[in-house]
Amino acid sequence: MKDFIRGSVYVVGDDIDTDQIIPAQYLNLNPAIPEERKMFAQYALSGLPDGGAGLPNGNRPFFQEEAPPFRIILAGKNFGCGSSREHAPIALQVAGVEAVVAEFYARIFYRNCVNGGYLLPFECEERLIDHFRTGDEAEIRVGEEKILNLTSDKNFRLKSLGEVLPILEAGDVFAYAKASGMLPPSQ
Repeated sequence: MKDFIRGSVYVVGDDIDTDQIIPAQYLNLNPAIPEERKMFAQYALSGLPDGGAGLPNGNRPFFQEEAPPFRIILAGKNFGCGSSREHAPIALQVAGVEAVVAEFYARIFYRNCVNGGYLLPFECEERLIDHFRTGDEAEIRVGEEKILNLTSDKNFRLKSLGEVLPILEAGDVFAYAKASGMLPPSQ
């Protein structure tokens, strides 16, 4: 796991559900098939109104063919609500996202992020979507549990990843289970 994540942020609001993260019509794509997995990038967050434009502090589509990816998503309350689709954190990861910072998550989305080792799911101590704009440059200092808005030169505390940190450090829940002796090592 990286000590820090640096890149552009994409800001969304409250109650972003899994159908907005990856619309149902794309669930026929199989993330186990490399060619189909790559396609998730172009559909990530395509269920948002105008591809994200018009949302709080969002002024451009999430996926842009020629633009560098957004590395960090900042969200309000209840990110990842709705159906329990594992495709949601996969779509964000394939699109280049490394971390999501939300006020709080829908439980199943949070667990899918951790179990698959797809994204770092940080929670924030205050409403960060009021302090960032889409396109701001930010840096998450993982060990310090801090996010810096490099555009406005402000820092904010993040909540500890707590007991899920060892799973994320191992890579996913299966790697953690093997490393901790809960599962036999692979042959």
